[in-house]
Amino acid sequence: MPSAIGAHVAPAQQHPVQASLPTVEEVSAGGVVVDTSDGELRVAIIARLNRGGRLEWCLPKGHPEGRENNEEAAVREIAEETGIEGSILAPLGSIDYWFTVSGHRVHKTVHHFLLQATGGELTIENDPDQEAVDAAWVPIQELARKLSFPNERRIADLAREVLPEHL
Repeated sequence: MPSAIGAHVAPAQQHPVQASLPTVEEVSAGGVVVDTSDGELRVAIIARLNRGGRLEWCLPKGHPEGRENNEEAAVREIAEETGIEGSILAPLGSIDYWFTVSGHRVHKTVHHFLLQATGGELTIENDPDQEAVDAAWVPIQELARKLSFPNERRIADLAREVLPEHL
């Protein structure tokens, strides 16, 4: 578990069968965007359907486009997937994990940032990839319980830890 800003969460172990497949490296950026306007400290999250059709709540994220750096990609992706514009307060570290799709394995690294909401309205209507099927504001103290993935729950816990330094 990360203990400081910029910490790196250790990758999951690879299954031996996956080691024989060709590997693709992917990078995404996103994070925790907090609305501090009313003192409630709510975070915008999205829901996606996994390959099995199960709903999974997660932090908004996506791939950098063109010459975007990770910070720019995080701000854009959060706005596209949630409708919420934000400004970066701090880096929250990176997570990486492996998965298999279409005959190859993917090693994905996701860079997370803590953002303060600066405008917009919660919506999934602007998601160009149509991956988000729902979006919700969740009180920050409930965020870790709502997220589907343990690695994102650790990022949520870290965001709660460092947020007071930025308010």
